[in-house]
Amino acid sequence: MSATAQEVRYSRPYGAAITVGLIAYGVVHLLIAWIALQLAWGKSSEEASQQGALRELAGKPLGGVLLWVVAIGLFMLVVWRALELVWGHLDTGKKVSSVGRGIVYAVLGVSAVKVAVGSGGSSTGQQRSVTARMMAHGPGRVLVVVIGLAIIAIGGYQIYKAVKKKFTEDLTGGASDLTILLGRIGYAAKGIAFVIVGGLFGWAAISYDPNKAGGLDTALHTVKDQPLGPVLLTVLALGFAAFGLYAFSWSRHAKR
Repeated sequence: MSATAQEVRYSRPYGAAITVGLIAYGVVHLLIAWIALQLAWGKSSEEASQQGALRELAGKPLGGVLLWVVAIGLFMLVVWRALELVWGHLDTGKKVSSVGRGIVYAVLGVSAVKVAVGSGGSSTGQQRSVTARMMAHGPGRVLVVVIGLAIIAIGGYQIYKAVKKKFTEDLTGGASDLTILLGRIGYAAKGIAFVIVGGLFGWAAISYDPNKAGGLDTALHTVKDQPLGPVLLTVLALGFAAFGLYAFSWSRHAKR
């Protein structure tokens, strides 16, 4: 790594950008948790998804300004992951993870911009529309199953990170036991949600019903409709809240 690259990587502006981005990421998860809690007890009209969380933020005082701050922060996280690929000495698995995270941050950042300018529609409806078009062709159903399995695999990896505390590789020294506990709870909750989403995609292909496919909102509604659904959904909501709080602490201990 060149001396200039070293200076940029460890500069205060670069560190501040990562901090703002991770705080923004945490805020989104706290809002998802809040919407999910309201959904669990029959009080939410907002979509329980990342896009729904952004629309919830838009409705708050100074919501438009906050949305732009969130969007800029998330795009800075994309830059962080891109520079990590250039500067970091990563093995193949970590490179794939870094690319995946960058894509997640980019998609969420674009969603924040869309909501800020008033063009953010329902993510669930968009996902079902895309799924329906894919399932209109024979190979498309197979592709939907493959997508479902890939999402389940991502969920399984999130749970693995929670169990084995692999996420601590993202942290510098000094992170408290509480931070690690919040991370374990948060990653486990996100993993369970991913597994449910992937299962819904697979079931949609098997039953040839694109309405059964969907994202996080559909997954959380599915949980709610189960026996003891409100209780289970409350537990998941608390897990998302834990991840949001973990992201705040991560912002102070992010390994660059």
